[in-house]
Amino acid sequence: MALKENKDVKKGSKPGKPSAKASAAAKATLRGVHSKKVRKVRLSTTFHRPKTLQLSRAPKYPRKSIPHEPRLDAHKVIINPLNTESAMKKIEENNTLVFICDVKANKRQIKEALKKLYDVDCVKVNTLIRPDGTKKAYARLTPDVDALDIAATKLSIV
Repeated sequence: MALKENKDVKKGSKPGKPSAKASAAAKATLRGVHSKKVRKVRLSTTFHRPKTLQLSRAPKYPRKSIPHEPRLDAHKVIINPLNTESAMKKIEENNTLVFICDVKANKRQIKEALKKLYDVDCVKVNTLIRPDGTKKAYARLTPDVDALDIAATKLSIV
């Protein structure tokens, strides 16, 4: 068997001498990439850390298994109606119902709870913290609703 000739080499060219492009590439690899390092000109005396890419989070699982139930629902907001002598006077004269409420409840939550539990609209709600640490709410009802009627039927305190 005779050795086969290389088909890539042309008949007229000499296989020993490389081309100019190949010799330039060989010189560049010998010299290396970092041979000519250019120093960056800094125009400010303070260094600002460059902004890097901030990827948005893609969690593998939810951190909360289920959403939290409301901490203060209508039954937790209003604890009980108050039927003291002064409260009864408010019911009769000022069309106002008096309740003991949760300390963390605000006036809007008290108003919504009254609407949900007793189906009454309030004109305004006044609150105070009693010396024993509980919250008292005065709920002034609309003129078309009688507080005495609500106290007798829905609250059963009269």
